[in-house]
Amino acid sequence: MAALSARLRRWTYLTHRWCGIAGCLLMGLWFASGMVMLFVGYPKLTPWDRVQALPALAAGHYLAPSQVLGGQPASRLVLNAATGSPRYVLRRGDGSLASIDAGSGALQARFDADAALRAARLFRPGAAVHDEGSVQEDRWTHSGALNPHRPLHLIQMDDPARTLLYVSSSTGEIVMQAPRTQRLWNFAGAWLHWLYVVKNQPVDPVWTWTVIVLSAGCVLVACSGIVVGIWRWRFSRPYKSGSRSPFAPGWMRWHHLLGLGFAAITLTWIFSGLMSMNPLDIFSARQRPDLARYAGAAPGQRYLEAAPERILQALERDDFHAVELEWKNLAGSPFVLARDAHDRSRLVTEDGGRLVVAPQWPQDMLQQAAASLMAAPVTDVEVLHAYDAYYYRRDPEAMMGGSARRLPVLKVSFDDPGRTQVYIDIATGQVELGADRAQRIGRWLFSFLHSWDLRGMLDAGWIREAVLIAFSLGGLALSASGVIIGWRRLRKKTAVKAVKTA
Repeated sequence: MAALSARLRRWTYLTHRWCGIAGCLLMGLWFASGMVMLFVGYPKLTPWDRVQALPALAAGHYLAPSQVLGGQPASRLVLNAATGSPRYVLRRGDGSLASIDAGSGALQARFDADAALRAARLFRPGAAVHDEGSVQEDRWTHSGALNPHRPLHLIQMDDPARTLLYVSSSTGEIVMQAPRTQRLWNFAGAWLHWLYVVKNQPVDPVWTWTVIVLSAGCVLVACSGIVVGIWRWRFSRPYKSGSRSPFAPGWMRWHHLLGLGFAAITLTWIFSGLMSMNPLDIFSARQRPDLARYAGAAPGQRYLEAAPERILQALERDDFHAVELEWKNLAGSPFVLARDAHDRSRLVTEDGGRLVVAPQWPQDMLQQAAASLMAAPVTDVEVLHAYDAYYYRRDPEAMMGGSARRLPVLKVSFDDPGRTQVYIDIATGQVELGADRAQRIGRWLFSFLHSWDLRGMLDAGWIREAVLIAFSLGGLALSASGVIIGWRRLRKKTAVKAVKTA
């Protein structure tokens, strides 16, 4: 037993000593880039930025949805003027997109650079625009949600932020914006933090497993460091030097002290980063909400048949100036979801031939429709007027900062094996979040441990940021000391080998 303990002890020392050289270098990179990400987010186009740039839909003659759909299967139908003139955007059953002129019905299969320039001028009025060619994918456009829009036109704006816009070749609309300062900081932030240097496509198993293996290795390094640090610390009586650390003043002692002081937060952040990759799909939902059954019909099967000009007139009477109309269904009942430039919404339904405009759904109707989301009984229904631990909003800089997450929201709990909880926006009827037990555990092991994103923490503002920066600097110092010690050890080993072979 003593021999086994000695071998285990030796291997723990060796693991930390040699794996720590590369591990500390990687962890130092993660700490430094994480501090940047706290203040500069990954480029994105938020829902409110998108609708803010859309021109208002003026009352006039538009083709009816029936003329646009023509009986073809469609999962989404939207009317806006993102390209300068009203057009329908149709998402077909296979996921591809089509843009159809709302006046003539002409199908525009592809949008060229000139169309992209027109869309950019609408997005940033008054700024000069320049065509920078097109790209299938680059470092800012890995998201799989952009696949139907590829290739993407690149338009450089001469606005103060030197914004780079990405325009869909399928619909002619802006799908991404990336200001110059944000792009530059992201080279030291998210691009490094997520190791996007080795990612080549939206779904990249090589990148996924590279991050998982490296994160797991760093967890091992951190754990071995904690064990070694505790073994070497004298709790009962100090060493002859008077210190409780056996190391002489210098980098080794600093590494020991920093390790004991910041090992827990280092391990927590590396472990939670590993959990963000959802290794082996351990946090994936076993049963997801059935959105098709919740809708009851796709726009290609059933839709509000009122003419668009009638819908716009009804909205104007309600003092609502729509920039976008979307044809949807709730439990088989057709309606139109209207949005304005301030990201507010209205529901348009038909009752006995009369159009009704409402700011939100009646709770009983929404609750009845929600029951069809899961093949399990509803156990609890609650209207939330404040955020909880799972449904909450983050600043735009955060990874989830592009989610609107409006209030009030209907929270519906189900008695399925995963005890799924679903959050439905009462104003739109859209399912904003669904989380079963595995996903909720993932939320705590990743988002909470990695971002400290409980409501009270987020409300603390600069205090939370200051604490995160302080811990990050401690972790960076710990990692830097490990790199220096490792580099010196490697140089010494190399010098000894050179002498022996001379």
